[in-house]
Parts: sequence; C-alpha cells; structure tokens
Amino acid sequence: MSSAAASVSLPTGFSVLTTFPDLLFIPEFVFGGLVWILVASTRVIFELVQGWVMFVSVFCFTFSTLLMCLYFCGAHGGKSSWIAVDAFYHSMAALFYLSAAVLQAYATIWARDSASFKTYQEDIAAVVFAFLATLTYVIHKGFSLLRWKSS
Repeated sequence: MSSAAASVSLPTGFSVLTTFPDLLFIPEFVFGGLVWILVASTRVIFELVQGWVMFVSVFCFTFSTLLMCLYFCGAHGGKSSWIAVDAFYHSMAALFYLSAAVLQAYATIWARDSASFKTYQEDIAAVVFAFLATLTYVIHKGFSLLRWKSS
C-alpha cells in the first residue's frame, strides 16, 4: 500500500465521527429519519410516489447505519475496495434521495387541496428534509469520490 493510499483510508472507531466526510453520517441520519417519520405520520394520498419516498428513507437510514457500524468496528481493514463501496453507496443514495425529494414535492403540491392543513404542513416539512438529506448525501458523495480517486 502506498503512502497516498494510507492517507486516504477510511476511519475506524470513534474517528468516524470526527473525520470529514464521514461526519456527515450524523445529518444523514437526522434528515433521513425526519423524512421517514414525517411521511409515515401523514395520510398517504399517492401510494406509489410516497411508497418510494419511504423506501428510500428507510433503505438509506438502514444502510448508512450498517456502513457506519462497519466503519466503527474496522471491518474494512484499510482496504481500498471499501473506499469504492463508500463512493458507490453515497452516489446511489444521493440519486435516490433526489428522486424521493422531487416526488415528495410533487405529492405535496397535488395534495394541498385534499389534505388537512396539518398534513400539508407535515408534507412540506418532509420535502424540506428530503432536500436537506439530498444535499448532505451529495456533499458526502463528492468527497467520497475524491477520496476514491486519491486511493
């Protein structure tokens, strides 16, 4: 392993919570969890559209948790293939969340007249947090791709 690859390896232990971009796992959990909670707590009008939003939020929340736990315990062993997995996952999660945010915005616009005001407000909050989750995943993706390119 070259010294350049060693300098861009994935963190282990609690350094996951102190290194960038891995620190972004925390806002990904928060924003994604809020999307999950807000969509699950509202009356679902467009099952297919909001079903995709729920799938994305649950999938990304679960997979991010799994990935972070694997980083904590050092399962990657410093191998560069894990850097590629990290870059691929965050690229897919950013794309999924972008589609989910747009679809949630679409469902919110169309449901504004048929939903109660409280449900409409929850849907708006879900849209905001979906776009914040998208932004967080895009930033994480960008820095993960830079780390992958340097490995």
